[in-house]
Parts: sequence; C-alpha cells; structure tokens
Amino acid sequence: MIKARIIGTGSYAPKKVVTNHDLEKLLDTSDEWITERTGIKQRHIADKTETTSDLACQAATRALKAAKITPQEVDLILVATMTPDMVMPSTACIVQEKLGAKNAAAFDLFAACSGFIYGLSVANAFIRSDCYKNILLIGAEVLSRVLDWEDRTTCVLFGDGAGAVVLQKSVGKHGVLSTHIHSDGYYANLLSIPAGGALHPATHETVHKRMHYVKMKGNETFKAAVRALEDIAQETLNHNKIDHNDLDFLIPHQANLRIIQALAQRLKMPMEKVVLTLPKYGNTSAASIPMAMDEAVRDGRIKENHLILLDAFGGGLTWGSALIRW
Repeated sequence: MIKARIIGTGSYAPKKVVTNHDLEKLLDTSDEWITERTGIKQRHIADKTETTSDLACQAATRALKAAKITPQEVDLILVATMTPDMVMPSTACIVQEKLGAKNAAAFDLFAACSGFIYGLSVANAFIRSDCYKNILLIGAEVLSRVLDWEDRTTCVLFGDGAGAVVLQKSVGKHGVLSTHIHSDGYYANLLSIPAGGALHPATHETVHKRMHYVKMKGNETFKAAVRALEDIAQETLNHNKIDHNDLDFLIPHQANLRIIQALAQRLKMPMEKVVLTLPKYGNTSAASIPMAMDEAVRDGRIKENHLILLDAFGGGLTWGSALIRW
C-alpha cells in the first residue's frame, strides 16, 4: 500500500529570545505566574525584518537537506499558518519563489494550531492518491505580530518559529498510518482574531479597539482542548487497533504544560515518552509539532520503526491527530 513517509525534518527559531523575566519588566506578571500556569520559560521573537515566509524557508531548507532532495524535486508546497505574510498571495507561493521550487504547486492551509495536522492529512491524501511524489509541508508563524502586548493573559503564551517536513511516496510499513481531523465552529469565539477579514475590515475603530490581536477565553479553551485531544487520540488508537502501550512517543501541540500533562495522564503515557519543547519556544501554533518532531529526530530520540502519535488543537475550533510509523 502506498504511504506518505517523512524523509526529512527541519526547524528554525528567530535569534531573539524573550524570557519570562523580560516580560516582568513590561507587564504585571512574573516568571513564577507564567511558569506555574503554562510551563513556558521563554519564547523566540522575530525581528522587524523577518516574515513568516523567511522562517518557513529556513526550516524548509533544513528539511530538504535532511531529505537529500532539491527544491526542484518538490511537487507541492503546503504552508500551514495563521500569520501569513499578506492576505494575497499565499505564503506558500512566496516560499516557492524564495526556494526556487519552480516545479511545485503551492497553497496555504488555515486551521490555527491544528494547521500542521490538517496539512499532514492533505499531503497524505495527495500522496496516497498518487498525485504527487515529494511534498514539502511547513508550519510557520510570526505570532508576535498579532499579540496584544498589553494583555498578560495571551501575550505570554506565544512565540515565533517554523518547522518543516518532506513527505515522499513510499511502499511498505513506514509512513503515515492514519490522520483524523475535526472541527466545531460553534466554539469559534473561544479563540479568534476578530478584525482584519471581511466581517471587520481594518478601520480606525478596529485598531483603536485592539481587534486585530489574538483573543482567547482561557478556561473554556483549556477544558475543550483536554476533552478533544483525549477523544481524538483514542479515536486514532482504536482506528489502528492499538493501545497506548504500543506508542513510542507522543508529540502534542505545545500550548500549555497542564494540557499536555492531562493528555499524557489520560493516555497512561509517562512524560518521558512526550516530546516537550514548550518551555523554550512557547506556543508556536502550526509550527509547534514539526519543530518538536525535528528536535526529537535530530537528538536521536525518534528512531526507525518507532510508533508516534501527533495530537493538536486550535482555533476554529479545530483538532486533529495522526499516527506515524517512523
């Protein structure tokens, strides 16, 4: 059976690091408060000259090098992001030009923090239907540009970064075994950026009301996230007729340490089997899973034949999971 196999990973974080102690100087907050509630110690922030496509290209270049293929061999570029360079053209098209991947089709996916899983689902379907051989999937965000740096409940949570994988058509037991994606627009108001679209185009009023920044109902989002992540993880295990003991690693969306710990506990997985990058990067939305994956691959934790569960939750509301045989 044809499968989509990850043959290369890459990631990139901007050089500038903002610690919790740095935020203490700007906000009514503390390192203790942030760490206790989120598990985050620092985050990377893009400088004024860096764009989402810049971060994406850095991660993509590293993934292509690891996969030992050239940009010209890429058939399709998918960029999962909620912070595109601009509304039009897509960030994927900008990345295509910067990489010189002239033979690729390119488009963006928008599913907030679930974006990478949604992208993996699309890439898997394209490869299994024999449409493409080599797909470059990128999760990239410059969330610092859409944060209200006067709102301590949200700005301390997020960071900038990018992660990328190269998926290739493969035959055998290795690769993406299944993907599962869900959404529920009824809860759209829990996590949103109200202005900047057709509903509330940019005006002096929307800027004055700070409507172009991330808004989140934290407690309600937390409860919905834990429930959805557990349900979809179990759905994935049941679909593949395995249980938690068969898993080698869990790579969850890096949003909040308490959410990750709750998910691991409900799956009866020790934290040693959870890939955790949240303390040093914060929540990088669509970039968080591929960044964590790249780190675990490069430090040798993830090895051939390992069974890996990916799990994500984001605005929409959206949530998704994937099971991979490395």
